[in-house]
Amino acid sequence: MGLSKRQRIIEVLLEAEYPLSVDEIAYRAGMDSKDVASHLDRIAEAMRGKGYIMEIEPARCKKCGYEFEPSLRIPSKCPRCHSQWLSPPRFRLVKAGK
Repeated sequence: MGLSKRQRIIEVLLEAEYPLSVDEIAYRAGMDSKDVASHLDRIAEAMRGKGYIMEIEPARCKKCGYEFEPSLRIPSKCPRCHSQWLSPPRFRLVKAGK
């Protein structure tokens, strides 16, 4: 029997050498990006109890440089210049204390 979607995402996040975007996680896990995004909050919560933290590299506006707050949510446009030209947030699971 194969791994669940959540387990596949966790494997990808644990094996990542650097933070990955939702699209990169989806590609590596063989899933749809929307599925990955919908599981990130539950994964962060579940893995916290196992001694891991979700490392988040925040989204950034490529037009004006605005940096969003680190979040599991994926923004659609910049609050400063209203551009939709954004670098996506990136995620990785790391052992707490490292």
